Amino acid sequence: MNRTVLITGASSGIGQACALVLAKEGYRLALCARRTERLEALKNEILQDLPETEIYTFTLDVRDADAVQQAMTALPEAWQQIDVLINNAGLSQGLDPIQSGKLSDWDTMIDTNIKGLLYVSRAVIPLMESSKNAHIINIGSIAGKEVYPNGNVYCATKHAVDALNKAMRIDLLEKGIRVSAIHPGMVETEFSEVRFHGDTDRAKAVYKGVDALSGQDIAEVIAFVLSRRAHININDLLIMPTAQATGTIVNRK
Repeated sequence: MNRTVLITGASSGIGQACALVLAKEGYRLALCARRTERLEALKNEILQDLPETEIYTFTLDVRDADAVQQAMTALPEAWQQIDVLINNAGLSQGLDPIQSGKLSDWDTMIDTNIKGLLYVSRAVIPLMESSKNAHIINIGSIAGKEVYPNGNVYCATKHAVDALNKAMRIDLLEKGIRVSAIHPGMVETEFSEVRFHGDTDRAKAVYKGVDALSGQDIAEVIAFVLSRRAHININDLLIMPTAQATGTIVNRK
């Protein structure tokens, strides 16, 4: 394999699951996130099971454009060709109607989900141009396909990811870089806990009675998308739990 994948937001959730699944597929892993301790724990977990895996970890807040550029410029020589970029870093904060939404929540979502994706993509794409099998995976959401009550700004940011994915597909066509969007429905990770600012009881209620998707479910789909032959590009995938029909219509047992 020997393909090098860079995963943002790799310390938890879908990003962490991608690291675990792709390590088993033989990828070299460049992992970044804000939580250094969790990155190191993930690295140790992978190396315990797969000691030959090549892993490079670094702390990064994708909202900081200068830090993103500096981190990519400072990559060791052995990590300066990136074959796969997984733009996973993203979050939701708050679930308030637009007239009473918190500006700090809006800024965090816009800065992470849109601007962070742009900063990382702009810095990493030049490192992908020498790859013969380059692929960008953008993690979107069902919220990028529809709008649900009180989802306003989060939905707007994921609609932006959907649009940027389409734009990247066009702009990078002549470079031979494949671009795919993965849009999950309910995935039981830290997502709701972050959305509700640490309110674990409220977060648990989101998934009550639902066999939700796991980070591993999404990571396995991403591994499939990445494994297609070079002439195949899966542009867009919407993945839902069987119990979920739309963003808000869910069959709870």
